[in-house]
Amino acid sequence: MSSLPTDSDHQPASGDAKAAPSRRTVLMAGAAGAVVVPALSACGSGSGGGSGAGGGRLRVGVAGGSSNDTVDAHNPTDNPDIARVYNLYAGLCRFAADFSIEMALAESLEPNDKADVWTATLKEGLTFHDGSPVDADALIFTLKRITDPDKPGTSAQQLATMKRDELKKVDDRTVEIPFEEGYVTFKELCSEYAMGLVPEGYDPENPVGAGPFAFSEFTKGERSLFTSFDDFWDGRPKIDEVEIINFADESARVNALVSGEVDAIAQVPHSQIEVIESNESLQIMESESGMWLPFTMRVDSEPFDDEKVRQAFRLIVDRQGMIDQALNGHGLIGNDVYGRFDPFYDEELPQREQDIKQARKLLKEAGYEDDLEVELVTGPINAGAEAAAQVFKEQAKQAGVTVKLKRVTSEEFYGDNYLKWTFAQDFWSARHYLSQTAQGSYPGAPFNETHWEDEEWIEVVDKARAETDDAEREKLVQQAMKIEYERGGYIIWGFPSMIDGVSKKVKGFEPSVVGHPLGGYNFRSVTIEA
Repeated sequence: MSSLPTDSDHQPASGDAKAAPSRRTVLMAGAAGAVVVPALSACGSGSGGGSGAGGGRLRVGVAGGSSNDTVDAHNPTDNPDIARVYNLYAGLCRFAADFSIEMALAESLEPNDKADVWTATLKEGLTFHDGSPVDADALIFTLKRITDPDKPGTSAQQLATMKRDELKKVDDRTVEIPFEEGYVTFKELCSEYAMGLVPEGYDPENPVGAGPFAFSEFTKGERSLFTSFDDFWDGRPKIDEVEIINFADESARVNALVSGEVDAIAQVPHSQIEVIESNESLQIMESESGMWLPFTMRVDSEPFDDEKVRQAFRLIVDRQGMIDQALNGHGLIGNDVYGRFDPFYDEELPQREQDIKQARKLLKEAGYEDDLEVELVTGPINAGAEAAAQVFKEQAKQAGVTVKLKRVTSEEFYGDNYLKWTFAQDFWSARHYLSQTAQGSYPGAPFNETHWEDEEWIEVVDKARAETDDAEREKLVQQAMKIEYERGGYIIWGFPSMIDGVSKKVKGFEPSVVGHPLGGYNFRSVTIEA
């Protein structure tokens, strides 16, 4: 993600002279809706709504989807998958709207002094959708399933140092979780959407979780339907059903909202915001977030195996120009470092700006002078992705680089060639730096799309993961950030705001800085007016 050297370097989405809020201001104010335009009330055309507010079916249009769609608790990939697991499952902890961590199924989750043994105590009397108990056996089964060497979950790499065969059931509600070394970010991991608890014998074809909604119907690449869970730990949802509908095409998603086919849509295309704002029955919810939409350069493939080419490509980008053109100004400048809301986020790194002269110099030193041609793979994977690709293509011409766009469907993008593209894009939600490294940058990470494997960086990250002293860990995290800033494979040009469209008949959505649409796909507090 990106780093901003000082708070004053942030430019507001509207482009006026007033400085945008700092990440710390956003983090503290997020729960109160301070970064939202306007404070959202709504979703719902009311189809299936009962008399008065509440009840009924909430129909949500989500970007993407394919024949690879899944409801597996531990292997979500694209937007519809993520929306489903947020609602079908619950973990030990969860991220609140302001990115703080709060207990969910766990009553407590605490480390020993070295953070190499964590003790999880579950809340009393909780059940899964099928009535089976949320207990120590289920937690142990879940952790072993995620780390199954034959079919690992997306969080398996983050649990690589867990002593899988030494998980200890203390009593029916308590489990000791040992690690080979200190693991200070375990609580953050347990707040991730792909860490939902499941009962023993879990079958992803007939999924059972402990989330706010229970499984009803699922058609890959099309739609899914879930029903409210009366015994959800945080109270029964206010609506009866949630229907999640895939829309790979952006225009189709907007048209579905305007026509009343759905009650809310995630990720409104920035070019279509005015269409929704001009409709008296609809409104926009905008949340500043830690979400990022990077360009990904494979560091093990030509031409990006040359560090100078990677540096040049980062200098090609006019970041504010890309935000203005690709996002219609709805975002904040990035600096090629992710982990924007990490308390150790390094805001002292020099803000990288467009420097065509230096980019040309670096390309020439790498053996390219007005003759470099690259293919950039793009598609409707997230609002703003295709527009950003087009902007980069135009900006690259200034440096003598020819960019050919390869437009694919979201299904093809996340198909067999995903993680193999030489130069492409992706989308990520907010995570703290070390948690994100385990998802996308560390060797063996499930989504190491840049094929980054830097020995010095790995050594620093390993030390940081085990360091229990905050001041020492901060130094290590910032050292790792600097290494990636200088020679990593990401171009992190900005942090797009979350732009969602909703019907004014729906109440209860709240903004979130976590980086997923529609308040972090939080549907449990929504009501629908008749």
